[in-house]
Amino acid sequence: MDRLNRVYRLHQLLVGRRVPVPRATLERELECSRATLTRMIGELRDQLGAPVEFDRERGGYHYTDAAFELPGLWFTPSELYALLAARKLLDEAHPGLLDAQLAPLRGRIEKLLAGAHFGQGDLHRRVRILRQAAREPDAGHFRVLAEATARRRRVDLRYAGRERGEESTREISPQRLIHYRDNWYLDAWCHARAGIRSFALERVRAARLLDSVALDLDEAELDGHFRASYGIFSGAAEHHAVLRFSPERARWVADERWHADQRGRWLADGAYELEIPYGDPRELILDILRHGPDVEVIAPASLRDQVRECLARALERYREAD
Repeated sequence: MDRLNRVYRLHQLLVGRRVPVPRATLERELECSRATLTRMIGELRDQLGAPVEFDRERGGYHYTDAAFELPGLWFTPSELYALLAARKLLDEAHPGLLDAQLAPLRGRIEKLLAGAHFGQGDLHRRVRILRQAAREPDAGHFRVLAEATARRRRVDLRYAGRERGEESTREISPQRLIHYRDNWYLDAWCHARAGIRSFALERVRAARLLDSVALDLDEAELDGHFRASYGIFSGAAEHHAVLRFSPERARWVADERWHADQRGRWLADGAYELEIPYGDPRELILDILRHGPDVEVIAPASLRDQVRECLARALERYREAD
């Protein structure tokens, strides 16, 4: 445990306690010697203004002000690194989306990370985010929808659906922003359709914040609507796919999480069988096809037939090319 982590941990051990904490307890929890603890106590008191005192009668340290908090923006090193990695994700994955809003916080984080024990701010250039098949949303539309989601306001939305290639205008109550497979989606209650819908943000053509209060849906209802099915598609999970992966591919797939309610088992020959609930099969079929000859759909028969048909059409296309 490094020095900064120990000081922060010392504060956590003392804050809000009604009785003094014995010196031996602090040394054990902080994994340090008596001399090191004494230096940390002094640093906490003199540099950070903590009202820490030693109670001789009860043999321990305590805060004279139980409500004391460390001044300013204070994180553990791991929390700071996580924040910087998140900043890197925003910079590379979606440039400009939250620049103005995050600028003050970013400056303070980078100042804290500039010390030698944090690599002098070197982490930012050593984190790399690779994106694949990402579709860019309009930054202005993103900000409107994020604000509406946070402030619980309705939105007048103009949306270009993919399946029919048509634009529609509707009033929605945003529920959740979803970042899924390098793309942004909005789960919302559509007042025109009287139901829950998921909107791909890059297909939003216009978004206007309304004064009316958004309809709030129960968390359990949202989870039930989206969690049960497979991938981004909603609805009830009416089927269970059973997929068998070759021993070579199994070593990767066994560590992957395709669905929250999946079940997997190793077979005697080294193959791996994965059972996944699903409703709409479209995304599941795409994930099956990317494994090529290393996966076989065992059940249900309808899904097996759909995958076979896709493979047959692909083979026919290559035959035509020859």
